[in-house]
Amino acid sequence: MSRAAILAKVRARLKLEPGAEAARRAGVQVRLAGVGGHLVPARGNVGGEERVALFKSFLAAQGTDLIEVDEAARIPAAVAGYLRARDLPPRLRAGADPFLAALPWSDDLARDTGAALAGDTAGLSRAIAGVAETGTLVLASGAHNPTTLALLPETHLVVLARAAVVGSYEEAIALVGAQLGPGQMPRTLNLVSGASRTGDIGGRIVMGAHGPRRLAVILCGDI
Repeated sequence: MSRAAILAKVRARLKLEPGAEAARRAGVQVRLAGVGGHLVPARGNVGGEERVALFKSFLAAQGTDLIEVDEAARIPAAVAGYLRARDLPPRLRAGADPFLAALPWSDDLARDTGAALAGDTAGLSRAIAGVAETGTLVLASGAHNPTTLALLPETHLVVLARAAVVGSYEEAIALVGAQLGPGQMPRTLNLVSGASRTGDIGGRIVMGAHGPRRLAVILCGDI
């Protein structure tokens, strides 16, 4: 049966009057435009410094390392210092993110570009948003920030703008839409809350079972 025939039968069963389609469509648009927002927990409705403090408290509870810098130019030194303090090789993998590429990197830290490979020990990504109500990072997939960077290297560092810390998931999704443009969404949004861990192996917490053993957030104040 053709689409037209099927729709005609539906209309007949609904007993719709001829010519009523325009009015029905207009009614649907009114209802869609009037849809309210989702219910947001009280802790997701905080603002300003309280919101950032809540975000940082969840990072601490998850065992996520936090590095705060007041300007983007300090990010390379923060990354190098973090790797050095943990006796990790001075090398990391990053995507094609133009912001990260434009930072003043030192020759002391080797950088590879592209999706993560098996031998990579550290990956660097940039998050679109941080959700204060759960301490979650929102990472958009794509060539700028490949998803493999958040899965394959044992150490994952994530740059996040202090201004991009929002209260709720709803605000984070709105921020993604605002940055990428109307109707433009990445194939995947990865929501990361702490390093990889599982309690399924002998009832003990095991780090790095299906992702990084170590997660560090570089919270930057001027981006």
